[in-house]
Amino acid sequence: MLEPDPKVVRELLTRYATLGIAQAERPRPALTRELADVSYTLCVMLATTSVHDAVARADTLLLAKGRAAPEGCPADADGESGLSLAV
Repeated sequence: MLEPDPKVVRELLTRYATLGIAQAERPRPALTRELADVSYTLCVMLATTSVHDAVARADTLLLAKGRAAPEGCPADADGESGLSLAV
C-alpha cells in the first residue's frame, strides 16, 4: 500500500478540525458539505471507512514520521515540526 504524504495528511487533519469546530459553533450547509468532503478524502487516503479510524491512522502515521526525523532537527526545511495535529 502506498503511504500518503505526511504534509498532505497534516493539512487534511487541520482542515477537518477547523471545519468541525466551525460546524459546532454555527452549523451551515456549506460547512457540512465541506466537512463531508474532507472526511471522505481522509478515509480514502488512509484506506478506512470511518473518519475516526482515518484520524487514528493519520495520527499513527505522523507520529511514526516524527520519530524518523533526525535528532536535533525539530523542523524540516518547510518549517514542519512533525507533530501530530490529529483531534
